[in-house]
Amino acid sequence: MEAFKYHVYVCDQKKPEGAPCCSARGSAKVIDRLREEIAAKGFMNDVQITTCGSIGLCERGPNMVVYPDGIWYSGVTPEDVAEIVSEHFQNGRVVKRLVNTDVVALRTEIDSNRSKMMAALKAQDEAGVIPDEFLQAIQGFRPSRIIMTAIELDIFSHLKDGASAKELAGKLDLDARATEILLNALTALTLLEKNKDIYKNGGIPSRYLAQGARDDSRMSMMHTVHLWDRWSTLTECVRAGKSVSYKEPEKRSDDYTEAFIAAMHKNASFRANLVARVLDLTKTKKMLDVGGGSGAYSIAFARANKDLRSDVFDLSTVVPLTKKYIAQSGIGDRVATRIGDMLKDDFGSGYDLVLFSAICHMFSPDGNIHIFKKSFKALNPGGQIVMQDYVMGRDKTSPLGGALFAVNMLVGTMGGSTYSEDEYREWLETVGFTDIKKIALPGPTALMVGKKP
Repeated sequence: MEAFKYHVYVCDQKKPEGAPCCSARGSAKVIDRLREEIAAKGFMNDVQITTCGSIGLCERGPNMVVYPDGIWYSGVTPEDVAEIVSEHFQNGRVVKRLVNTDVVALRTEIDSNRSKMMAALKAQDEAGVIPDEFLQAIQGFRPSRIIMTAIELDIFSHLKDGASAKELAGKLDLDARATEILLNALTALTLLEKNKDIYKNGGIPSRYLAQGARDDSRMSMMHTVHLWDRWSTLTECVRAGKSVSYKEPEKRSDDYTEAFIAAMHKNASFRANLVARVLDLTKTKKMLDVGGGSGAYSIAFARANKDLRSDVFDLSTVVPLTKKYIAQSGIGDRVATRIGDMLKDDFGSGYDLVLFSAICHMFSPDGNIHIFKKSFKALNPGGQIVMQDYVMGRDKTSPLGGALFAVNMLVGTMGGSTYSEDEYREWLETVGFTDIKKIALPGPTALMVGKKP
């Protein structure tokens, strides 16, 4: 059975540096160009693209195999893609100059490469060499720190039109030699393009990390830059059992708070609409968005229900930022702000829904029971409490994102973590909520929902 007219397998195998492989020879650009060309030609329903591991012709990549024809192309460049699409996929004519035609030679080369790979793996194992994947995980901080430094220095905003290392260093008051080293590393990471001594942004920075870009996310990424310092204290935190660098919100810098809210807004702008669609908001007239940050969830819920009004409840250091996001939404007449501390201040009353999005992980179990009790008091009979957060399995080792985020809470809070469905159920039942259920969402987080009788 053939579900598509053509099924194209493109090797994107990544091997240790120095070993021949398709990714080192530019397979990513070939894949991107192939997808673009197929979409432009209107062949999305006829041609399926699948990336795959090594197909055994490592020295001659990038390689692709086209089925059902069984055509093996090698040495494909981005410039070859348009010809393959128009000639082969559109007109049924094989691009002969790229085809492997000698089946015996093809099989001999594949068998030889397989034997070399098995011999190398055996030699590594006998020598006790750390597996490549594990070593990459250990050393993963290196590219991360390089990119974060570029974000912190706002380098990508200054390379929209290109510049030499010396010119960039002069603009940003940096050391020219160090700047060149950094830019070369960013180029090796494919984030920059280098032509002679001129560096220019690649696709990702052009879209996401340069000031004024279509989806400028630099400020939200600055939150990750700030996390670096906290994560560097992990060893001390494991000894102490809590954060050793924690600062109360009112003592955090304005830059930190702005970056944190920008990061939360970036994530919430997508997930808020998703959450609004899966909840029953038909009877919700008044909502309390506790720790609502930018107000993204309140805005999405108000758009989903024209009769809904929401109060975003957050700290005095956050609310001025909240107001700016609300003003940009165009529905500020139905989303208001309230200044308060969720652990100390009363939530009020008369609400049909109380929302905690990405909040519960900040607190200990006792802290969560405390805010659930306040929510129960604030809700009308029949009202809903909704938590959007990581909901862990019973052994708390999955999902992976939640397990890693628990570490983030260890280094960043005095008692926070990620919690299981059973824990949420127990807390909600203790407070008096009924009809408790988990609602799965695409991605790593889920909803826990309860009702006040």
